[in-house]
Amino acid sequence: MTDDLVLRRQVCFALYAASRAVTDVYRPILDAVGLTYPQYLVLLVLWEHDGDAPTVSALGAELRLDSGTLSPLLKRLEEAGLVRRRRSTRDERRVEVELTDAGRALRRQVEDVPLRIARATGLSENELVALRDTLTQVTETVHRQKEQ
Repeated sequence: MTDDLVLRRQVCFALYAASRAVTDVYRPILDAVGLTYPQYLVLLVLWEHDGDAPTVSALGAELRLDSGTLSPLLKRLEEAGLVRRRRSTRDERRVEVELTDAGRALRRQVEDVPLRIARATGLSENELVALRDTLTQVTETVHRQKEQ
């Protein structure tokens, strides 16, 4: 018989510990360019949609962040001159977020971050892709079940 209440057997702890370990690798890399990990995630979405100016709510949906968490991140990014928030001309109830020139330029400074993180994991490219896909599947399944 096995005891399911042993820490090393917990999927949740393995996910938690791995997340903390990887975030710890990001920290000094992003500190060098004045970003936190959550700010980096926001910028990733904005770089991907550059020229599109997503709304705050669309950003939140993509990042799985509520507005109470996202708004302070955007405020700090705006204060740093990396993004600009403005009311939508189509619907004034919505706030759009766009990159500034400085925000676009920062992308070039962090282009090597994914490779540096991949190397730190010790996993092959195929293993990383499989891990990412498995974690994405877990996240989507859990969110679907929560909505039911």
